[in-house]
Amino acid sequence: MEPVTLTTERLLLRPFEPRDADAVHAACQDPDIRRWTPVPSPYERAHAEEFVGRVCPEEWRDDISYRFAVVTRDGGALVGSMALVQLARLRTEEHQAELGYWTAPEHRRRGYTGEAARAVVEWAFTALGVERLEWCAQVGNEGSRAVALAAGFRMEGIDRARIVHHGTRRDAWRGAILPSDLGLPSTTPYLPAPERLAVTDPA
Repeated sequence: MEPVTLTTERLLLRPFEPRDADAVHAACQDPDIRRWTPVPSPYERAHAEEFVGRVCPEEWRDDISYRFAVVTRDGGALVGSMALVQLARLRTEEHQAELGYWTAPEHRRRGYTGEAARAVVEWAFTALGVERLEWCAQVGNEGSRAVALAAGFRMEGIDRARIVHHGTRRDAWRGAILPSDLGLPSTTPYLPAPERLAVTDPA
């Protein structure tokens, strides 16, 4: 896919470029980004150069993931990364993908990441035909969960041992958002489970 650019009131979401290497390297020194996301640790300058110069362009080209650099419109500062990942299911009858992100520490608690997430969610539904967009994060990652809730995701449960991080399996919170949650149509009809069954644990 050819990379695209999205805009919001305060932000520009554009493809990563080689000029972003310094800002990505600086952001990924943050202990929380290394704790909760799969970036290398320690995170070296070469990792950032590889990420912005080769990985991101190739993943757009090969439809592996669509990663956006989230930057402020009034100064171009890098706020973070916002991505659609797990795209193998996008072009099947499932029409699914997953949203992932990180935020540079100096730009947290300003609503930037939720704003960017909402833009990508709407783009996924209206331009890509996504019919179920998932989010997952290690249990305990309250910041990521807050962003997901702000973007309209509904929490669905805990997946045991879903995430492998630094050689250890971790439980993950899981949420999802559907086009119907935003008043948008889907091609595939949806038949929800009856409420009395949806809350019953057969075990």
